[in-house]
Amino acid sequence: MPGTRKLGRKTDHRMAMLKGMVTFLLENGKIETTLTRAKEVSALADKMITLGKENNLANYRRALAFIKKEDVAHKLFKEISPFYADRKGGYTTVLKLGPRRGDGAEMAIIALVDAADLYKKADAKEDK
Repeated sequence: MPGTRKLGRKTDHRMAMLKGMVTFLLENGKIETTLTRAKEVSALADKMITLGKENNLANYRRALAFIKKEDVAHKLFKEISPFYADRKGGYTTVLKLGPRRGDGAEMAIIALVDAADLYKKADAKEDK
């Protein structure tokens, strides 16, 4: 169940951090962070993508309450969720990298599954 790890922070700080990380993940397609944070972000990002599959105003407002940027919420409903329309779940993957040099924390990359094509299209549009 997401939200059970405290990550050494109080609730408000933890939720603000996770909301920012989910927003950044949906905006860019992948992020590098610690393993425990990646597991939390994975569960929350999956919930947001599932929410975006049913495109209605109530779900859009629920997503806006969690996602920090309006253009990312719009992208979620118009590009990301339709991309995963025929997939039942498991929209993210967590790849372990090994320990961080400074403090030895286990690092990981969290990325959206098969989304390289989705984010290449967005990069090509920005270049033009």
